[in-house]
Parts: sequence; C-alpha cells; structure tokens
Amino acid sequence: MRIGVCYALAAAMLFGVSTPIAKVLVGDIAPVLLAGILYAGSGLGLGVWIAFRRVTVRPAGPGLVPGDYPWLGGAVLLGGILGPALFMIGLSRVPASVTSLLLNLEGVLTVLLAWFAFKENFDRRVLLGMALIVCGGLVLGFQPGEIDLSWSAGAIALACLCWALDNNLTRRISGADPVQIAAIKGAVAGAVNLSVMVVLGVDFPAPQLVAGAALVGLLGFGVSLALFVAALRELGTARTGAYFSTAPFIGAACSFVLLEESPGSAFWIAGTLMACGVLLHLTERHQHAHGHETLTHQHGHSHDEHHRHRHDFAWDGTEPHVHDHEHEALKHSHTHYPDIHHRHGH
Repeated sequence: MRIGVCYALAAAMLFGVSTPIAKVLVGDIAPVLLAGILYAGSGLGLGVWIAFRRVTVRPAGPGLVPGDYPWLGGAVLLGGILGPALFMIGLSRVPASVTSLLLNLEGVLTVLLAWFAFKENFDRRVLLGMALIVCGGLVLGFQPGEIDLSWSAGAIALACLCWALDNNLTRRISGADPVQIAAIKGAVAGAVNLSVMVVLGVDFPAPQLVAGAALVGLLGFGVSLALFVAALRELGTARTGAYFSTAPFIGAACSFVLLEESPGSAFWIAGTLMACGVLLHLTERHQHAHGHETLTHQHGHSHDEHHRHRHDFAWDGTEPHVHDHEHEALKHSHTHYPDIHHRHGH
C-alpha cells in the first residue's frame, strides 16, 4: 500500500503545482490551445521516454490488449479532450480561489462514482477520511464574496465530472503500463485539440511560451497521470482519488515556498483537516475472508502470496518482472485494498 500512496501523493503534487502555472499561461494562450499544448507536451515527452526505455535494459510494463482500448478511448475522450478544454475555458474567467474550490468536485465525484456506480468497497473510516480531505479543500479555496455560479464555473464543474469518469474508466486498464496509457492519452488529446485550433485559425504563441507550456504538460499532466494510474493499480479508484484531492493544498504549499509568502490561518486549518483524512486512510485495515477466481493476466509483480506460479522460461530471479501468469482459485483472509487482485464484491 505504501508505494501506492506515494504514487498518488506524487501525482497530486505535480498536478497541484501545474494548476497555478496554467492559470498564468492561460492569460497569454487561448484556453483550448493551451489544453492541446499541455497534452501534446505530455504525449511527446512520455513517447521519448518510452523510446529510450526500449533501447536500454530497463524492463517495460505490460502493454495494452485489445479489450483495453474501449476503456482507454472513453478515458481519452472525457479526460483528455473534453475535460481539459472545459477546464481551460473556465480557468480563463474564474478567480484562482474559486477554481481551487471547484476542483474539489473531481475527488468527490470520482469517489461517489467508484462507490455507487462501479461498486468499489468502502467503510466508515474511508468515508470520514474522504470527508475531511474535501472539507480541507473547501477551507483552502473559499473566499467570501467570490463565489460566482456562472457558466465559467459550470465549465470547471463539468470538467471535474469528465475527469471523475475518466478516473473510473482508467481503473479498468490500470494493470497495463502507466506510461503507455498516459502517453497515448496525451498524444491523442493534444493532436485533437491542436487540430481544432489550426482549423479555426487561432494564432500560436511564441515558441518559448509553447515550450514552457509543453514542459508543464509533461510534468503536471503526463508524469502525474502515469503516477495516478500506478496508484489506481495498488489502491483502487476511491482511495487514489482521495489522496489526489490533496492537490490544491500541495499546490498552495509549493506556491508559498516559491513565493516566500506566509500562509494564513485557512492554510493551516485545511492542512490539519487533510492530514487527518490522509491518516485515516493510511491506518485503514480492511480484512475479511475472500475468494480469488482463476485469472490470467499480465502486470509487474513479485512472488508474494498471490503470485506463487512457476515459469516456463528462463528466469534470472529479477523482481518485479512482467509476463503472462495465471492465478489459481484461492480463498484466504488478509489485509487488502481494492487493487487489481481484489475487486470482489462484499
């Protein structure tokens, strides 16, 4: 679980830092064009990394299989094309404080969809932890007198819904290589948004501004997404979404450090609430007798209690390693989370 939490919090940190930077950039670049550059930078940068990885001794993760592409297509459409375009449109007209407030909707909607639409398990501790994290985000982003339920705010809310659906769809393919998933999403989403802008005749900004936006996209959208997918594999959607909901707080904390400003009382109250929520999730102990059906799949793994298979090929003992392997039917009891091996009903 610890590595999954690290993935989720690292994803939140990168995305949280990228949001205020995008707010600055959107003043100089058309919103949908900026979305296209951010995702194109993500796809291009991760594509270079995949190419480099293939010519080195670093093992690649398992690739996508045909059954994964419908889920990936839905995730790309919602999370890579519609979501970013709506977000950038809203971001160009909504104050930063209101944007931070509205971004909490992504975590809330992600969790609600995971629990009630996709039937992921939860208990009172997880529910309370998520509530504290959301309350912390509300405290952090609330500014009296700035709440404006305009169409621009509605665009950000719709973007959050798109990303929440995207997160739940991506969970279905989280066993595949996270970098490959993020690279495909970035390349396709970036190409679509940029093509629309070219057809509409929108002027592109100076090359150095494009390069800066592409770098922000690589880190804040590409690497962040790859880490998010890796966390989905280890923790499930709801718990990953809860940790990722700390992004506004992490972004604010980084801003204070970079700008050498003193945070106000709201920052510390929000931090306390979020810390308590994260602690509740970290101390969760979900254990009961459960069964595993026979399953054949491929992902990076070590030989733990769920991977006691033999190899029909020469193996040098390196772990983790990737290959097709079969899980026999098994019934046991241990602490577990809704990872790729524990998606059973309750």
